Amino acid sequence: MSDDYGYDDADDSPYDVDGAYGADDTDAPGGDDGAGAPRDGGRGPERTFAALPPAQGRGFATSWWGRAWLQALEDTALDGRQLKEGRRLARKGGVGAVSVRPGRITAMVRDHDGTAYRSDILLQQLGAGAWDRFLDMAVDRAGHIAALLNREMPPHLVEDAADAGAELLPGIGDLEPECSCGAWDHCPHSGALCYQVARLLDEDPFVLLLARGRDERRLLHELQMRSAARAVRAGSAGAAAAARDTGQVGRGVPAGEAFAAAGILPPLPAPPPVPDAPGLGPSLDTETPPAPGIDPAALEVLAADSAVRAHRMLLDALAPGHEQQPLPVELTPRQDAVRLAADARPDARIGARLAAGSGRPPVELEAAVRAWGYGGAAALAVLDDEWEPDPADLGRAGDRLDGAWEAGERPALRAGGRARWTVAGAGLQLRLDRDGRWWPYRKERGRWVPAGPADDDPAGALAGAEECGSADGTSGADAAG
Repeated sequence: MSDDYGYDDADDSPYDVDGAYGADDTDAPGGDDGAGAPRDGGRGPERTFAALPPAQGRGFATSWWGRAWLQALEDTALDGRQLKEGRRLARKGGVGAVSVRPGRITAMVRDHDGTAYRSDILLQQLGAGAWDRFLDMAVDRAGHIAALLNREMPPHLVEDAADAGAELLPGIGDLEPECSCGAWDHCPHSGALCYQVARLLDEDPFVLLLARGRDERRLLHELQMRSAARAVRAGSAGAAAAARDTGQVGRGVPAGEAFAAAGILPPLPAPPPVPDAPGLGPSLDTETPPAPGIDPAALEVLAADSAVRAHRMLLDALAPGHEQQPLPVELTPRQDAVRLAADARPDARIGARLAAGSGRPPVELEAAVRAWGYGGAAALAVLDDEWEPDPADLGRAGDRLDGAWEAGERPALRAGGRARWTVAGAGLQLRLDRDGRWWPYRKERGRWVPAGPADDDPAGALAGAEECGSADGTSGADAAG
């Protein structure tokens, strides 16, 4: 058995179903219109649905196609009292797991006294020719397939399928019962099964298509193949010439069909909530040795990094005004190695490989990772690049420094050239980037390292660096010494 909505493998089926696609292609006499195609699904795919809870206080069909299924049942049955009894059985939860395969629907139904009966509903399968016409129709009308994938069966789809010679919904006499109770007409057990199937059809109209002979996976595969073949043909030189001869630029969707589809297709659902954190990457620590040249630890880092990036991209995409933001600048391999080290925080061995990829010794990679955390590629450029503003820009920077503090409060700043000013005796430094922002730095173990994010105000940037030093217990004097 499968789960609630799974496909069974042939060997697991209790009804002797093999793994072939079914009798609808090879056993139908004539194999064209489906007339005479077998009702008994002796071969083919199978889906098994877990028993549904009792249907107290609710109808058995809310969709129009579910109601059409029940209408076919009620028009066929000769004894309405038997159907009423079957409806009561189904409402009380007497129908067990339901197995659906081409031409046959099966379930065990328990009577009021607890006796179990195997009940079957046989339904005519469509022949190969009818399925071919259905698929050609579906490829022409993409809105129908979109509706099916949304678990809807719009009337237009059923009407177009019927016009193509593929009757999807059952009519009078199409639901043929078989029951181990020995009844020759619809009994309470087969009636209960039909009412339960109506509930399944409400949730998934592909149940009906499977009973008619084709399962969802095969249908979607064949539709994909036909769509691809049509695209190839449409792109050929011959098709282009034919289109020019007939005055057609390309194949489109008729306006009437597009207008009709607007009432069929539901609105897009709200996006799911964003996870609080990226998902965990896979563990590749297995007993199977890796192929030569494959480093499982490195692959784990890359997988975890992909999850982090996907989570960040999702947050950015859902942020207000995202469509107005400029496209991100593509990173160089050296920059991306720093980003990966900052996001993944790998062990020492992988970190050494990333340091080599960034063109830095491991100790310098630590400073680069810190810079990346404060401001990404822009902060990394301030760490690496040494530039010297032109005299006019340098003069304006000096004026901003002079005006950032009250008279007599400005610390003693020593210009070091290349847009860098060091606080005398404090082990702190300000760096100016090409966009006019100030970045604080602090000297640690004889190296200048980033000490905070950028600030348009040099005094604010320097204050942030001093607070950072106080928080981690490193004073400016200690750093300077």
